[in-house]
Amino acid sequence: MELAIVKWVGRIDHLMAGWPLVGGRRLPPRSGTALMSGLIAAGVIAAYVLLEWLSFIHEYKGVPITPWNPGLGLVFAFMLLRGARYAAVLFAGAVIAEIAVLRSNLAWSVIISIAAIIAAGYGLVARMARDKLRLDAGLNRLRDVVLLLASGVAGAVLVAVFICLLLLADEDLDLDDVLVAAGPLLTGDIIGIAVITPLALRLASHPRWLLDRLSLRVLLELLVFVAAVAAALWVIVGAAGPDGFKRFYLVFLPVVVAATRYGLDGACIGLAVTQLGLVGLLHGYGYDANAFTEFQLLMLLLSATGLTVGVVVTERQHAFDAVREIETRLKAKEVEAAQAARFNLVSGTAAALAHEINQPMTAARALARSVQHLLRSSDMDLARANTNLSNLIKQIDHAGGVVSRMREFLRRGRPHSSTIVAGELLSGALALAGADVTAKGIAMALDAPDDLPAFHGDAIQLQEVVLNLVRNAAEAIAGARMRDGRICIVARRLGEPERIEIAVADNGPGIAAEVADRLFHPLATSKTDGLGLGLSISASIVEAHGGRIWLQAGEPGATEFRFSLPLMTG
Repeated sequence: MELAIVKWVGRIDHLMAGWPLVGGRRLPPRSGTALMSGLIAAGVIAAYVLLEWLSFIHEYKGVPITPWNPGLGLVFAFMLLRGARYAAVLFAGAVIAEIAVLRSNLAWSVIISIAAIIAAGYGLVARMARDKLRLDAGLNRLRDVVLLLASGVAGAVLVAVFICLLLLADEDLDLDDVLVAAGPLLTGDIIGIAVITPLALRLASHPRWLLDRLSLRVLLELLVFVAAVAAALWVIVGAAGPDGFKRFYLVFLPVVVAATRYGLDGACIGLAVTQLGLVGLLHGYGYDANAFTEFQLLMLLLSATGLTVGVVVTERQHAFDAVREIETRLKAKEVEAAQAARFNLVSGTAAALAHEINQPMTAARALARSVQHLLRSSDMDLARANTNLSNLIKQIDHAGGVVSRMREFLRRGRPHSSTIVAGELLSGALALAGADVTAKGIAMALDAPDDLPAFHGDAIQLQEVVLNLVRNAAEAIAGARMRDGRICIVARRLGEPERIEIAVADNGPGIAAEVADRLFHPLATSKTDGLGLGLSISASIVEAHGGRIWLQAGEPGATEFRFSLPLMTG
């Protein structure tokens, strides 16, 4: 029976999937609307009557005594999905069931009134839950499951009270009869909604859930679950006798496990299997209506527990999926940002290369002209010419190294690491900058202890940082036309954390406050002909080595830049 319901609901959902979406709801196309609506309504009525016949035990003075009402649960699901207009379907199904299944001897007026009360009561509750309280038919939150159960209880109480009042007014029942009939009627309706309505809603919201998860492992778990439920129900109903309801707790375990494993969908399927097995055994062992009611009250508690556990698991899974989706999007954005940064870096490479190569090439040209002048003079100074040629070669090698290292940096995205001796690094930088700085009449001094530890990094890139700071200082002093210009380079080992700190200080004109805050930003410069890339590139190099660079002081006569590099082994 369950499989038939599943297939039937799936076919209806498949038919409705092609309907146009209007205002967030699926509406049938104008062409053939009446025919399609009529076929669906007829199918729901037929399913309701069939389920009433399968679940019916007997009638007590016009009131059906039934362990549960699966037909009501199915139609109530359609009310929540498609609107309260399905109350008319419930009305028609209740009338047909009273005549064909219950074979009631009540007057036609009473039969019509009972069907009207059922349809109006549940239609009103469904409309309130759907339109006023905004119940999500997908039952993706605990709030929606609680609201569904509360709606089922409210509808069952409302319908039971008015039907009993109707029959009391018709003098077919006295007060004692009301107490006998109201309990099973109330419990049967509530359990039908608690078991079938969530299952139908979940199948309509996720029609391919079972197919998507179907595998050998799932089938084996389903078989184990059915066996566990069957064994528990046999102990409760068959072996334990009339007092078996005291052991009803045995069936909680497989249902809770199913809810924990597969969330609300597992809970719905587990509760449906358990309910069908319970009803079948109660029928097989000939239990009376009172025993049915006692077991169904326990089944109602099991349904509430299973649905609550299932929806909590589903909520957490949705939250986890949402977090994972956000993480995936963030990673995608990070990749996009990295690509954009790499494109920006590549787009700025030409300007950066022009800036970095310009200085050694300018120095090389000055040295070449100096050599040319020496060779043309009458008192040829070969020793000085040889020194200038050596420095010229160093400048050209340095320019080539800049191009090579920058190409590797763009390709790998990280510096080329090697062991560096601080004194040698700084001495080499001074040798490269010496000719240009000395030509400007500026004195240079190096203060680097011999016992400074070696560290790891890209020597060419770090040397470029030192050269950039020295040349900036020299250009600032020369631009201010200062006499007795001095540049001092100091290297020290510091602790907590272990690091090498290098300072480049000069007695130049200083740095204006409005420029100091953005010195290390691209295109920020205090030079009239500067590109504003030197300090930005230097900051990128130092940060790539795990260090930092900053302006220690910018006052006239005491300007100082510093950068630190961590000491690492290996």
